[in-house]
Amino acid sequence: MIASLVIMVLDHRQHHLEAIRAGLTVLISPLQYAADLPASIAHWGAESISTRSTLQKENESLRAEHLQFQLRLQKMAALEAENQRLRELLQSSTAIPEKVLIGELLAVDMDPFKRQVILNRGSGSGIYEGQPLLDAYGVMGQVVHVTPVESIAILITDASHAVPVQVNRNGLRALALGTGEPDKLDVPHLPTNADIQEGDLLVTSGLGGRFPPGYPVGKIVSVVRDPAEPYAEVVAQPTARLERSREVLLVLRNESSPAAGAPALQASTPAPAATTTPAVPARSAAKPVEKKP
Repeated sequence: MIASLVIMVLDHRQHHLEAIRAGLTVLISPLQYAADLPASIAHWGAESISTRSTLQKENESLRAEHLQFQLRLQKMAALEAENQRLRELLQSSTAIPEKVLIGELLAVDMDPFKRQVILNRGSGSGIYEGQPLLDAYGVMGQVVHVTPVESIAILITDASHAVPVQVNRNGLRALALGTGEPDKLDVPHLPTNADIQEGDLLVTSGLGGRFPPGYPVGKIVSVVRDPAEPYAEVVAQPTARLERSREVLLVLRNESSPAAGAPALQASTPAPAATTTPAVPARSAAKPVEKKP
């Protein structure tokens, strides 16, 4: 015991036993590895038992969850701008998140004059014509043709596509037109004195009932004002990764919404014709009642 105390004091005060401690560590390290060997073998066995299909399912589940979280975060900028402008009328529509369905791109149309993609979702999954198409970063386009097992969607950069938008900073309404180029949108018919500048975020306005409001469409990259021209030349760049996204989000129709897109309007067209015929006798029957007093 006395010898142990002396060695401890010498080691603490003058550090004479550093070399001895290093040598003992080298000698004891094999024992440490041997003690840790059962736990290492158990961990290796657990990883080996996990099958490839289980890992693929877990990866797909995590990827889908990540996309949904990214979709919810897209509305944060629009909600902040709405709170600053105190737009109570839109709070009810933006507070309820839309339901989405995850799809995957099967093919891309190689026609240089078209910007279309083929999806692995069809009418059997609830897909309909006019359904909005998004990725984790913004609006990509909309569905134009549906089959039972797959569908065709047109991108917002297609020359025949247009989407109603508004400037997120001040609510200025505009129209984003496709140009046929993969990274360019045209914003026409804006006066030269319009309050728009480079870096402004364009979000869907919700007008027309096709695209839900508040989702990012593009960012202004160029504003050219010519005093001799009545309108400014405004160019935007899509926020969605049109050329790189493989997984997409299909926004499902909200049945409680009054505007549910073009298919809903077509389905409701016969309804007024059925209700107008009984409306005529109702008016004629109401006339004597008004004349009695």
